[in-house]
Amino acid sequence: MRFATSLSGLGAAFASSLLAGAAVAQQVPVVEGLEVVGTPRPGGTGFQPAATDIARDTQWLDGMLMYIITGITIFVTLLLIWVLIRYNHRRNKVPARFTHNSPLEITWTVVPILILVFIGAFSLPVLFKQQEIPEADITIKVTGFQWYWGYEYVDHGFSFESFMLARDELEDYGYDQSDFLLATDTAVVVPTGATVVMQVTAADVIHSWTIPAFGVKQDAVPGRLAELWFNADREGIYFGQCSELCGKDHAYMPITVKVVSPEAYRAWLDSAIEFYAGTPRSITVASND
Repeated sequence: MRFATSLSGLGAAFASSLLAGAAVAQQVPVVEGLEVVGTPRPGGTGFQPAATDIARDTQWLDGMLMYIITGITIFVTLLLIWVLIRYNHRRNKVPARFTHNSPLEITWTVVPILILVFIGAFSLPVLFKQQEIPEADITIKVTGFQWYWGYEYVDHGFSFESFMLARDELEDYGYDQSDFLLATDTAVVVPTGATVVMQVTAADVIHSWTIPAFGVKQDAVPGRLAELWFNADREGIYFGQCSELCGKDHAYMPITVKVVSPEAYRAWLDSAIEFYAGTPRSITVASND
């Protein structure tokens, strides 16, 4: 009898905890009414819309390289066709006996060098822009786990975890069925026009945090703290994925970032600070400087 009573009590406690969890989930601060901008498209072959200067620079560099590659490919193809026609066995009964051609060898050495120097003159500034981390307006620490992401808003002392939504949960969070495998229950929220620095690490194996529309990607390595930065200028919802093979559920740890107006961000931040018991914006955290 006591055993049955204990089981009944445990069942009631478990049901109560589920109801409490559902109530808490409903109180999690969310941002609604945003357009989905950065997402893969069925049959798509190009880039996602660029939402940062880094993404625009990278996409422009890719286009410029495509022109160079296309020109080289056409030149080599025409050269091969010309050689096949001009020096085939029918038209060239007696093959030449020379062993080298100094002007030609100098040309095919110098020209590729000039092409590489030209490419480097445009690609290195883009690389330096990505790697030189500016002073942050917002600092967020992101930690990769098997198989989800954890986020900490360092300046305000609160954190949360982000899990992929099941198909039957999408509409409850304001997503479409097409966002399955992309949307998460909680999202990183940042304002437009702010320099956001992401401190990237991992708790178990190597992961990789990336948002294609921002032009950013950084491996999350256990025991190391790497950084990336972006400054988004278009409101919307942007999706990414873990981009480093990290185990059996690697395909099920997406990334969701919501870019909102500064006013909406302040409202979200205040509600998130209250919900997660963080440090209010009105309090200045003392530094060691």
